[in-house]
Amino acid sequence: MTAHSKGAKRPRQNEKHRLRNKAVRTTVRSAVKRVVEAIGGKDVEAAVKALKLAISKLDHAYSKGVMTRGTTARTISRLSRQLAKIAKPSKA
Repeated sequence: MTAHSKGAKRPRQNEKHRLRNKAVRTTVRSAVKRVVEAIGGKDVEAAVKALKLAISKLDHAYSKGVMTRGTTARTISRLSRQLAKIAKPSKA
C-alpha cells in the first residue's frame, strides 16, 4: 500500500475500515440470500424469520455507513414485496 503523504495513520485506518466494511457487507449478503432461498422454497415461516434478521443486518450496515439509505430501503422493500407474494397468493 502506498500513501500520498508521509503520514501512516490514514492508510492504516482505511485498511481497518475496508476490512470492517467487507465483513458487514458479507453478513448482509448472506442474510439476504437466506431470505431469497426461503422465498424460493415457498417456506413462509422461515422467510419471515430470515427477513427479520436481514432487516436488522441491513439497518446495522446503514448505521455504520457501509450502505446508503436508499440501497437499504430498496433491498428491504423488494424482499418484503416478494415475501408478501408467497404469504398470500393473489386470486388470478
